Amino acid sequence: MTEPDLLRVEHGSILEIVLNRPKKYNAINLAIAGGIKDAVSEFRDRRDLRVLLIRANGKYFSAGADLTDISRPDAQGSSSAERSWYRQGHGSFHPMFDEMEAIEKPIVVAHQGPCFGGALEMSLSCDFRLGAASATYRMPEIDIGCLPGSGGTSRLTRLIGPHWARWFVLAGETATADEALRMGLLHDVYSDDEFNERVMRFCAKLATLPPEAVALSKLTIELTADLDRQQARNVERLSNSILFLGDEHKGLIAAMIERLSKKA
Repeated sequence: MTEPDLLRVEHGSILEIVLNRPKKYNAINLAIAGGIKDAVSEFRDRRDLRVLLIRANGKYFSAGADLTDISRPDAQGSSSAERSWYRQGHGSFHPMFDEMEAIEKPIVVAHQGPCFGGALEMSLSCDFRLGAASATYRMPEIDIGCLPGSGGTSRLTRLIGPHWARWFVLAGETATADEALRMGLLHDVYSDDEFNERVMRFCAKLATLPPEAVALSKLTIELTADLDRQQARNVERLSNSILFLGDEHKGLIAAMIERLSKKA
């Protein structure tokens, strides 16, 4: 029996989805894209799920979008119609990536091997990016006369700055995992032997964190990134005032005081 292109496993409050098309370098076809979209929606709506983990089987994390299996505009259409079609997301993954970025729960992506093109764009919409020592990174879109247009160029520039964004988007160069870590593209790099264990350990820790504090932390970081210093502080204080008055914070403080009193 043939396995599906995308696998789905639950580890308690962690939802894991696995790109499972290794013979095709885990290129993201319509089946994988649809499966990711469904998993993202389920993760968003289920309160018992705390962390979404995206990883892959095989030597590649993903070679990017499967160019033989994605929808494209009518070749006879006008250029203005094609631009409108693309901006609305009909021919790209950007609505799904926007949704991933907006969900008020952490999404972790783990690259055990090369991560290129659309797969790297997807990774940029995740909250945490973890790489194995053998992983590599590239945006090859310039080779076919375009750029990473599903948020890849803008998110990459926001994350690592225009200096290194030029390296990927304009020059189409490759980075090793250690180089990507130095650039700020990755949060951490683990040895290949320890990779899966370290990734699951990180996700398990995330899953124990207070969900309301996690949600507002994610929102606050996104909001303050593009504000001036004073407005950013106002947003930060507003978010924290909501947490201070909430049952989650009060319950955790009460539990801490009780533990300390028992030790006294």
